Amino acid sequence: MTAYDAIVLAGGGAKRLGGSDKPAVSVGGRPLLNRVLGVCRDAGRTIVVGGRRATARPVVWAREEPPGGGPLAALDAGVRQVEAQAVLVLSADLPFLGERTVRQLIGALGTSGREAALLTDPGGRDQPLVAAYRTEPLRRELALLATEHGSLSGLPLRLLTQELDLARVDAEPLASFDCDTWEDISAARAHIREHGNVLDEWITAVKDELGIELDVDIGVLLDLARDAAHGVARPAAPLTTFLVGYAAATAGGGGPEAVAEASRKAAALAARWAAETAEADQSAKAGKTDEAAKTDEADAG
Repeated sequence: MTAYDAIVLAGGGAKRLGGSDKPAVSVGGRPLLNRVLGVCRDAGRTIVVGGRRATARPVVWAREEPPGGGPLAALDAGVRQVEAQAVLVLSADLPFLGERTVRQLIGALGTSGREAALLTDPGGRDQPLVAAYRTEPLRRELALLATEHGSLSGLPLRLLTQELDLARVDAEPLASFDCDTWEDISAARAHIREHGNVLDEWITAVKDELGIELDVDIGVLLDLARDAAHGVARPAAPLTTFLVGYAAATAGGGGPEAVAEASRKAAALAARWAAETAEADQSAKAGKTDEAAKTDEADAG
């Protein structure tokens, strides 16, 4: 994949949120800004344009002057810190943007030979703040606009994209969903708690909170927890998965392969344990049957 830097625009007045600090608003237990930072962790350097704050990973800070000058002014402040020949540009309010979409944008930029690759939402609208740009054409157009208009403050994004040679990438459902209102925030929070999403969201949130970059097979761990609960005892489920994680971490590297191997061993142990329990139960049942038969014979005599 083409090497790239990333710019995340995290300023703005958030007027439709009553002036709230939108990048800090939590969706799924994580600030919106951290959710976006999580999907561009492969960037060589990440520049956040906005007020400084605690973030899930190290970033370079930038700020347009004066603050609140709009997306083009913020983009200009960010691109001054870019070192790579390609740059991913994202707004900080995209709760459902995924790494796959980021890879598609960077890939389209690299293979198309165009100056930018923009995400196109399900309604066919270009999303210039979910896009990958070649750095020099982006700088060129920003400089031309600043010269033509005297300033970038307050200028609309369409002035930038209409002069660039564009490739387009169709968005996956919800990839371009942004949170502009409290209704949007409520909808995003409800969506991640739906049955088909909640486990993935929770695991991602935990990994982000603990600073873990590890892809694991959730199904394998759930099967292990089930086997431990049914074959041993219900409290064994969380304890076993904890011990699997600890074993993987101490096995040298602690990557997905170590988790899978530790899970396999624990699952096999749980199966052996369950088999012994079943044999013991069967023996106990047989013993009771024999004892009852002897009692019946004695009563008959």
